[in-house]
Amino acid sequence: MKALTVYTARAIRTLNPSLPVATAVAVRGDRIVEVGTPETLQPWLDAHPHRIDDTFRDHVLMPGFIDPHLHPTLAAVLLPCHFITAMEWKLPGRVAAPVKGHNAYLDRLAEIDAQMADPAEPLVTWGYHKIWHGTVDRQALNGISQTRPVFVWQRSFHEIIANDAAIDWMGLNRDDLSRHEQIDPETGRFYETGLSVALNGMKDYLYAPERFLGGLEQVARAVHAGGHTTIGDMAVPLADLEMEWPALVQVLDRPEIPFRCQMIPRATERGGAPGDEAAEVARVREMAARGTQRLQFGNGVKLFTDGGFYAELMQLQEPGFIDGHHGEWLMPPEQVEALARAFWNEGFRIHVHCTGDMGLELALDVLEKLQFERPRVNHRFTIEHFGVSTPEQVRRIADLGALVSANAYYVHELADAYYRHSFGHERASQIARLGTVARHGIPFALHTDFTMAPALPLTSAWVAVNRLSESGAVMAPEERLTVEQAMRAITVDAAYVLGLEHEIGSIRAGKKADFTVLEADPFETPPEDLKDIPVWGTVFEGEPAPLG
Repeated sequence: MKALTVYTARAIRTLNPSLPVATAVAVRGDRIVEVGTPETLQPWLDAHPHRIDDTFRDHVLMPGFIDPHLHPTLAAVLLPCHFITAMEWKLPGRVAAPVKGHNAYLDRLAEIDAQMADPAEPLVTWGYHKIWHGTVDRQALNGISQTRPVFVWQRSFHEIIANDAAIDWMGLNRDDLSRHEQIDPETGRFYETGLSVALNGMKDYLYAPERFLGGLEQVARAVHAGGHTTIGDMAVPLADLEMEWPALVQVLDRPEIPFRCQMIPRATERGGAPGDEAAEVARVREMAARGTQRLQFGNGVKLFTDGGFYAELMQLQEPGFIDGHHGEWLMPPEQVEALARAFWNEGFRIHVHCTGDMGLELALDVLEKLQFERPRVNHRFTIEHFGVSTPEQVRRIADLGALVSANAYYVHELADAYYRHSFGHERASQIARLGTVARHGIPFALHTDFTMAPALPLTSAWVAVNRLSESGAVMAPEERLTVEQAMRAITVDAAYVLGLEHEIGSIRAGKKADFTVLEADPFETPPEDLKDIPVWGTVFEGEPAPLG
């Protein structure tokens, strides 16, 4: 039998209400034996060989942070891109300075083009948003280069804009493109399901081993830097499982990787048409055989209703958008219902991407039908993203027993911009209305959807607690969370959303020995400073993993 290791700390915030604060935790192998004080642990210490490790005597231990909705493959595709974003991005090893204004954006594109030595290498950039960068279309990109393929990935990932050289480089037929409902050949815009066409044309470049493996290494560093010990890949695969999976195993299943990844498959493959739902269930079940020690499959599955939040393609109920445009469906509503029914009847935990209140309404209508047809308890039907909603919909979420996994970062980056340009102050200020969710007793988690938000759980918690927009204004103060609610949303309640609450999420006897090691106590830190608490590193399954 292995000897015990007793980690002592200035404070251990267990997130277990029965014993909220401790100063010592005994670990054997990858499991917690007991948590308490050196005195209360004494019976174990008298009975078993042990060692005292005081590495964390001046630190604070939290349960290992959990992001239940983070896309390592998507991030691996995007991180090697040139970042041209309205907000500063701090990533391991680099900082992307903010760029705002139409001319500044085009100037930065031209600067990158001029610095590239190989005239045939595609220029792929990420972070464009028309609110900050004006209209950028095929013609504008032709002005950057007539010969180099230039791709501008919108901040949402849900759309890409290509110049003529890029369309030719992808080998696409313009007549075919004009027949696709979500491709505009005139502007060079590929969005939502049309993005699948562009991804297929780009995949040999995006998944080139050196590029993709390097991107996954960057993801691993970013996930560790955020203090995570568990992440959820909420939609597997991104585009091509056979190209993605070997790289995921090679990089993320190594013994030295200090976190695990819960893999949640797509209910249908990207761009898939309505069809044989039983075949989709069988396909998802077969994926579980690929599971490894760190890349684990449970019984979750991902569906999609409306379009991307950053892309302003969410489906909104009346009065809609200020400029009168409409959102898009990622799946036809009848396909959402058919797939949800098939997976519901097989006992799957269903996660549904919903960004606008009309998309949310569709998801709740489907859930209500399924509960009427075949009632289930503890079904964990989860609303993912939770951008625009109404108070009445929150009550309905509670009535139907659903959960919420929210991207609170929308408030910080988008509330000001969407207030002025998209759908007005009332709804923009109430994005991610988590205070209402908490008041209705609905379990909820915070996620980043990385790279839709930085892979920093403390930043997500900071936004949820303070609700400060980019300008520093407090947006809908009634929707702020307490520090404890926010900390639960990145630990024990995030574990609940993934169906892993018996294994991770709090510090108690019998659970995995996963800890995030902080330099300060979030419960004693001024709420406005939460995001600035330094992360020392983690303990993953009993093994310390300091940040390098």
